[in-house]
Amino acid sequence: TMAKTSGKKRSAEELEAEADQELVVGPGPNDDDDVSSSSSDEEDDDLVLEGEVLRPAGMDSSDEELSSEEEDNDDDGKKPRKTPMPEDYAESKKKKSNKSGTKKNEHKKSKKNEQNKKKGKGAKSTEPTVDKVNVDFIFCDMNEKFFFGIKTLLLSNPTLAPQSSALADLMVENVSVGTVISAEGYTDGDDDVFGFASVLNVTSHGSQPCIQYLKKQCLDHCPAQHREEMVTVLSGKTKRPAGFFLHARMINMPLEITEVLHQQLVVDMDWAVDNAEGGEAMRKSLDFGAFVVMAPCTRSGGGDNGMLLYKHFDDEVFASNAEFVYTFDAPKTGSEDLDKEKQLCSVIVVTKTGHRRAMKDLAKMIHGGEK
Repeated sequence: TMAKTSGKKRSAEELEAEADQELVVGPGPNDDDDVSSSSSDEEDDDLVLEGEVLRPAGMDSSDEELSSEEEDNDDDGKKPRKTPMPEDYAESKKKKSNKSGTKKNEHKKSKKNEQNKKKGKGAKSTEPTVDKVNVDFIFCDMNEKFFFGIKTLLLSNPTLAPQSSALADLMVENVSVGTVISAEGYTDGDDDVFGFASVLNVTSHGSQPCIQYLKKQCLDHCPAQHREEMVTVLSGKTKRPAGFFLHARMINMPLEITEVLHQQLVVDMDWAVDNAEGGEAMRKSLDFGAFVVMAPCTRSGGGDNGMLLYKHFDDEVFASNAEFVYTFDAPKTGSEDLDKEKQLCSVIVVTKTGHRRAMKDLAKMIHGGEK
């Protein structure tokens, strides 16, 4: 596994130039073959993005469904990579410069609705009280300390859940191409995982049972009209290798953070190709030409003819730029929450060009055509 260098970090001059934009985080999608930003050897203070997480009042962060489990790890973790701040967050940083490092919990008071007001002062509000927690999101390289957080998010995808441990292991070892959304000061530890994205080469990891399982799921359920193409993509005999594109996140993650997650993965892939160690063979193994996404989804109305509803909106964007898409019934998980309605898996096969095109569409969707 090769380690990343500070060559991926942005210079101070670049950050100042981008501060005038409403939100310039990660590379701009100006080219189908290059979305990554220019690198610099200069190192600055780590930059973070600000967001909010809402949870029921009195709920300890350790009780959250997607909180990471504790694990002993070395202190030699990768430093969070730098990410430019949105303009509004840059302004807020100036105002809070003498208060950095502190995290405050602001309690949102329940308000009585109009019906309760009409009923009189004795009526109690049924509106739940929530804690509003200010969170500084940071984008990190893959690290062993994130294993449990990644595994927990994988469990929310019925198709990937049976292989969650093995896939999490491969991803934390795949330091070259992978990004984790974590947070500073959210809990006492530093292993919180709010989201992740990674690409696993179908050929390099072809002997792994978890990759063989994913291939089998794709081929066993592939319709006849796409079977030949799918066999070719997963064969490892293409000019550029294919990879399983795995990503997941907490469901209420801010849209801008989601965009940055995908942008950072593009930066990872471009950086890995340019800085590959191990010769030409290693470089080629990281120069992906196609991606296979196994996206969780359902159908509206619960029937077989309803509209396909993706759990993550970005999967729908990838699907709209794909070479072909097909769905199949996801395995039962034994989870009451997941099994209460019919779960599907949408297999999305998208080329590198289609992926970069999808990145542009994602930016337009989030920023309303401003990019």
